[in-house]
Amino acid sequence: MAEELNWDREADVVVLGSGGAAMTAAIAAHDFGAKDVVILEKTGMVGGTTAMSGGMLWVPGNHHQQEAGYTDDDEDIVEYLDALSPGALDPDTLMAFMESGPEMLRYLADKTPVRLHVFKDFPDYQPYMPGAKPDGGRSLDNAAFSFDRLGKWAGRVNPSKMAYPLRGSLMEAVQGTLDEATLAEREAKDYRGLGQALAGSLFMAVIDRDIPVEFEKRARKLVRDGSRVIGVVAEDADGRDFRVRARRGVVIATGGFEWNEKLVQTFLRGPLTGPVSVPENEGDGLLMAIEAGAQLGNMQHAYWMQSVLEFKPQHRNAKPNYLLGSDERARPGAILVNRAGKRFVNEAANYNALGKSLHAFDAGTHSYANLPYWLIIDQRYRDKYHTFNTPAGGPVPSYMMQADTLEELAQIAGIAPDGLAATVARFNDMVRKGHDDDFNRGDNTYDNFYMWGDMDFDPPHRTLGVIDQGPFFAVKMEAGALGTAGGPKTNAEAQVVDWEDNPIPGLYAAGNAMAAVLGEGYGGAGGTLGPGMTFGYIAGRHLGTHIPNH
Repeated sequence: MAEELNWDREADVVVLGSGGAAMTAAIAAHDFGAKDVVILEKTGMVGGTTAMSGGMLWVPGNHHQQEAGYTDDDEDIVEYLDALSPGALDPDTLMAFMESGPEMLRYLADKTPVRLHVFKDFPDYQPYMPGAKPDGGRSLDNAAFSFDRLGKWAGRVNPSKMAYPLRGSLMEAVQGTLDEATLAEREAKDYRGLGQALAGSLFMAVIDRDIPVEFEKRARKLVRDGSRVIGVVAEDADGRDFRVRARRGVVIATGGFEWNEKLVQTFLRGPLTGPVSVPENEGDGLLMAIEAGAQLGNMQHAYWMQSVLEFKPQHRNAKPNYLLGSDERARPGAILVNRAGKRFVNEAANYNALGKSLHAFDAGTHSYANLPYWLIIDQRYRDKYHTFNTPAGGPVPSYMMQADTLEELAQIAGIAPDGLAATVARFNDMVRKGHDDDFNRGDNTYDNFYMWGDMDFDPPHRTLGVIDQGPFFAVKMEAGALGTAGGPKTNAEAQVVDWEDNPIPGLYAAGNAMAAVLGEGYGGAGGTLGPGMTFGYIAGRHLGTHIPNH
């Protein structure tokens, strides 16, 4: 019956989504032999969450790492990843990531405008774990990319959510190494770094290959002939069906399900109150995969990120906008407290690990002990550091509460006044003594990294500072996420498998739409994009080199 559908168009490969994993899949499928490739994009913009992000890729054993003089070996990589997600890694897909990740990076360097380099000294996110690289090498940064090269398509790339200047690479931005003349030249040619550079350069590769992007085509249903997926039915902006036949296969790369409240409540390990991804990540790919009989994996996990609700600006479709909250909490003079006014975590820990601490359950009160929670800072902090989207010394933003004393601040925010005052007093005393006895903040390489620490000070005071100069400020924080980490399980060729571990013919998955190959592990900066784009590459390579027998 599927053969009798009136198709609106046909292609060898249909890719659903246009983030980093999706565009990598489309480019690779084209280059490996599937010349007729089409991308279906739910919105009128490309880039997905990739374009909004820092754009880094975590891929161990890559050639950029080797060329920069860093060493790595498979034993260390496996030991580290197994420690981050003990007993949960599939050997076949893990090996596929380790082997094809470096291959994908060489391919991008040779065949596309994507230009990556090692972010010098950027440590793995858990540098104290066995097999970690505390001196860096596994996280890759993007060279700035000129959006002038995109011509009329430049306005089709999702904007950034990062607080850093966009005219250079992330390393240039945080190190402040660009002179005024270079900045002016890059401004004139609309150079952009971070996720903008990655999404823009991948989009350039899509354009160079004449791969069409069908905008405002929301994939809704997979079309099957027996067990084989042979196409997809999408919905256009007017609600009409748009049917696309896929002669070789369909790649689900639609992002996660973090904006779908029903799916979040059904699957995640704890509350997710402030996603920072594109609001269109509503689990469309997951629902289609479930209907096709896909085996699911890793559904309880997300890539956690602290966030703050911005009161006025909103996303498309009037969805709320949440600001990234990864840096502010780690600088000297900042702490996080729960409603009892108590600290509960090393504030300089990586955002994914810190996010898990928000799900601690208090059986005595039958509630999450650390939700809600607040960032606490003082006037000294505000005078020196930017806070979310507010520059140092700028006006007090609407999401920030203010009071002359800690007790008054606590009453305004809904925090136990005595608890907050006692916590700040204890914290200040530990800072003056030079060690955080409660959570060991500042004891490892990551805590003191220059991305978020203050290089005016030596460790541990790059991240430890007193809170004693009024007025005092509180910001209610959210249990946010960069995206979810669960979805249809795949094999080593990025083919979606059923509950008997058999590939579903014609169906592939990549990025945050698939069950994360690293489980709940988040190796370092780029821990989503590195594996996600690797499996996009694997899917495209397989689709380009395998012609199905119909």
